[in-house]
Amino acid sequence: MRSPVGRSLASPWWRGAAAVVAGSLPALAFPEPSLWWFAYVALVPWMLLVRSAPTGSRAALDGWLGGIGFMIAVHHWLAPSLHVFLAVLAALLGLLWAPWGWLVRSVLGGTPSPGRAAAAVAVVPSGWLVVELVRSWQGLGGPWGLLGASQWEVAPALRLASVGGVWLVSLLVVAVNTALTVLISVPRIRPRLAGAVSLVLCALTVISVWTWAPEPERSGTARIAVVQPGVVEGADARERRFARGEALTRTLAGQDLDLVVWGESSVSADLATRPDLAARLAVLSRAVGAEILVNVDARSTDAAGRAGIFKRAVLVGPNGPTGDTYDKMRLVPFGEYIPARAALGWATSVGRAAGEDREHGTRQVVMVLPGEGRGGLRFGPLVCFESAFPDMSRRLVRDGAQLLVAQSSTSTFQGSWAPEQHASLAALRAAETGRPMAHATLTGTSAVFGPDGERVGARIGTDRSATGVFDVPLARGTTAYTEFGDWAVHAALAVLAALCAADGARSFRRRPGPVPLVPPARTAHESAAHPVR
Repeated sequence: MRSPVGRSLASPWWRGAAAVVAGSLPALAFPEPSLWWFAYVALVPWMLLVRSAPTGSRAALDGWLGGIGFMIAVHHWLAPSLHVFLAVLAALLGLLWAPWGWLVRSVLGGTPSPGRAAAAVAVVPSGWLVVELVRSWQGLGGPWGLLGASQWEVAPALRLASVGGVWLVSLLVVAVNTALTVLISVPRIRPRLAGAVSLVLCALTVISVWTWAPEPERSGTARIAVVQPGVVEGADARERRFARGEALTRTLAGQDLDLVVWGESSVSADLATRPDLAARLAVLSRAVGAEILVNVDARSTDAAGRAGIFKRAVLVGPNGPTGDTYDKMRLVPFGEYIPARAALGWATSVGRAAGEDREHGTRQVVMVLPGEGRGGLRFGPLVCFESAFPDMSRRLVRDGAQLLVAQSSTSTFQGSWAPEQHASLAALRAAETGRPMAHATLTGTSAVFGPDGERVGARIGTDRSATGVFDVPLARGTTAYTEFGDWAVHAALAVLAALCAADGARSFRRRPGPVPLVPPARTAHESAAHPVR
């Protein structure tokens, strides 16, 4: 007799609803809930549901519906901006989990052999990682909500990130979920033993990395200040925000600073056409005795002569803009541009989508602070959700950056999970590259992380208009991730290729031989038993 739960899951509607809910559970591991430990069990209900699917197509459907739940839960704070379009995007991106659902059932469905159960601990995480890789493309929204990013405050996970990036952490998290699924669902002792052994191997992997991976070698300290003006509203909000940032920066005089960082869109006019604003910033630089990195969100022209609206990091010194600038390269889909605007321009009528596309930059830049003593510090600027892309911070460090600086806003999403989620990404980028990272915003959350990913000082929350001064430890040397890049992704692709090859070889061996064109000769015994008449 079926249990009530079994009878409910037999209904396609109840089963679909269960898949959506199960897929949404991992969102609790991310900030603000920050139940980091929950990530190691959050996928188990979803995987148990998928492995019980009666057919491969039903498993793929459960994977798709769970993907929808995951995308909506992790990005629910976008609803005020996208409205119904959030559900449309979630449905499209959720399709990426349909093959993963089929894969889970194929290796864990029924009663898998011990070998199949053990292989699943490598195969299922590899399939998940391919989903994360594909959806990390900037045109599909970028790598926000990667499962490994939920471990941003766990020291062993951060050490793991220094070896294989956030990708390796995602592999570990999904591997633990897979091993637990084997232990729970497979009644035979040997497959359950395979799950237990897999958990032990995961633990040994973390311990080995913790022991082997070199810690960043400290090479001095930089004194960095972050200016967070806080929420400013009203018709003249841009002018008053600039004035508040100006007033806060003046309070930093005499603190022996190397760099002052303002948030994204902290200046709303092109400094080339507003010499008065450039002059005010130069006065501030002289007052605090340090360069100021501001962010201009205005219509201007770039070095190649392109005209449009740019998000531009500008370094200002005591004599005005130094000439060091960086134009944001990876823009937020719908927030800063609309993909295929001719077809999707209607999104502006149902949410706060970009009314006009921003222009993107063409290259990353490493800026150098002038001066003696601690002058000469090399830092790499990133703007807004560019801090979510591991390859961008890695490129800056390979180009010589000693410090990573992200300028962000998140003012649209006050009161949601977004500010904390965004700030937490800086911890991953710092750990991956072995370089400290400062995350400065207009309205919070602002935070600074050392080269090991550990927080430096206290964060500045979304309820404050304040400055923060941080003695940031610098480091030298190269992490394995900086040196070798996304090798964990390549390993996952190799695992899936090996699975396909093994299944293909198995199918070939099972293929029946050719049917003979003439009947085979009968033996003497057969002829005596059945004489020809």
